[in-house]
Amino acid sequence: MTPVLYRLTRATAGRVLRAGWRPEVHGLEHLPAGGAILAGNHLSVADQLFLGAVVPRHIAFWAKAEYFRGRRLARVLVRGLGAIPVERAGGRAVLTAFDAAVPVLRAGGLVAVFPEGTRSPDGRLYRGRTGAVRLARQAGVPIVPFGVVGTDAVQPIDARWPRRVPEGRVGYRFGRPVDVAGGSVRAATDEVMARIAGLSGQEYVPAYAPLLRLGRNRT
Repeated sequence: MTPVLYRLTRATAGRVLRAGWRPEVHGLEHLPAGGAILAGNHLSVADQLFLGAVVPRHIAFWAKAEYFRGRRLARVLVRGLGAIPVERAGGRAVLTAFDAAVPVLRAGGLVAVFPEGTRSPDGRLYRGRTGAVRLARQAGVPIVPFGVVGTDAVQPIDARWPRRVPEGRVGYRFGRPVDVAGGSVRAATDEVMARIAGLSGQEYVPAYAPLLRLGRNRT
């Protein structure tokens, strides 16, 4: 069931994004009726906003656990949007976020993951971390790869405000679901990243992306 606040946000802010930037969307028919992980490339802080605007179902995004314990407005927003808390301390604390995502997926929900772990520093696609595949196996759901284009022009790294771009510059392309139940976790992750590269058209780099340390927009 889609949270009321999420529906309201999609009907307001989502409508503004769709009308103002007119993103091109292909492959939504590949989204299964049940639970699935949406795994894509990460170009900008705007990626999640546009993803929520173009997918006509509730997507559970990750949010810093501090928001769930912070000011009342922040608590109301993250809970009302159906976000999943994630601790930044690392180790087992991070794994609790995956534990919280499993019931969402098993109940037929969608969870968005960016396997690179951070935004691309130069527009290329970097090696994927294995968390998405591990989560898919634990929940027993497929991974739907998607490719994002143009969001880095809308919200460049460390830009304060979004920018207008020509119509059709922003695009989301969804591929067929990938069954990652068999084989090694690394091989399955590499397969997902290959699918993402095919959808995004990015050059692939067989190394992990360096973590961005730009203060306010760090992911």
